[in-house]
Amino acid sequence: MKLPRREFLCLAAGAAGLSSTSRIATAQAYPSRPITMIVPFPAGFPPDTVGRILAERMRDSLGQPIIIENGSGADGSIATGRAARARPDGYTIELGVASTHVLNSVLYSLPYDVLDDFLPISPLFTSPFLFVARKTMPAKDLGELIAWLKANPDKASTAIVASYLRVAVVLFQRATGTHFVQVPYRGSPVLDLLADHIDLAILTPTSTIPLVRAGSIKAYAVTSDTRLPLAPDIPTFAEMGLPQLSLSYWGGLFAPRGTSKETIGRLNAAVVEALADPAVRSHILDLGMEIFPHEQQTPEHLAALQKADAEKWRPLIRDLGIRAE
Repeated sequence: MKLPRREFLCLAAGAAGLSSTSRIATAQAYPSRPITMIVPFPAGFPPDTVGRILAERMRDSLGQPIIIENGSGADGSIATGRAARARPDGYTIELGVASTHVLNSVLYSLPYDVLDDFLPISPLFTSPFLFVARKTMPAKDLGELIAWLKANPDKASTAIVASYLRVAVVLFQRATGTHFVQVPYRGSPVLDLLADHIDLAILTPTSTIPLVRAGSIKAYAVTSDTRLPLAPDIPTFAEMGLPQLSLSYWGGLFAPRGTSKETIGRLNAAVVEALADPAVRSHILDLGMEIFPHEQQTPEHLAALQKADAEKWRPLIRDLGIRAE
């Protein structure tokens, strides 16, 4: 049956409106079930701690629980690969860091692209590192340590728990003319450091400051531009004449490429709300981390940060000849 033109146009307009309404309803329905947050490090590592703090608070905004899924191996690249291959529906996100979403693309042959296969949701935190040693190390300060390492080449060992730290160690060796053995760790090396099984480590303040305060390990320098409020007696590398070792790593939330703009926006809003919570901020700051300012908690800022780090670190890693072990 042939419909009159006016009736046909009315039906078409109604169908279009129904389609639009359906899309809006679908967007508003997200999330309708639990979300998985992949953390590409073992439980207890600083990114995992931040992920759990955020997951608990984001649940209030999203109305659904966020389940932490830890992964390890190949500096987090295996778990990051799972996130890259996940269905882009907003129900799998990843808490990635500079190692997993920049450096690993140079150190490993990856079956995914760290820049192109993910969409940023929001930057979360930045954190420096502490250069620490077993408490029986004879050197009292960084100058004495460098002199001892030069006099004892390859007699010391350092733990490597992420690709960012491998780069930091090589930079230190090049800057000081020292050389020592790198020992890869999949988990925390703190117990081996306490037991004198390894000599050195570059670790986050979270796992080291309490031990430094207790006298269980020694701290020689911090990689931040300024001294840490939690440990103001520990000098920076820049103060000790090594400004090239002023570096920190960042963490942020990512989703698989193809995730809708509406879903990214919903997740970003939940992150921003969580990071504004005084209790959440206090927990993260107590870990020795800094939270990105409110105006920088955007997908665009995380994308720019990732791009800038890729342009900075990829050529340097190649020039230094650093490879995964």
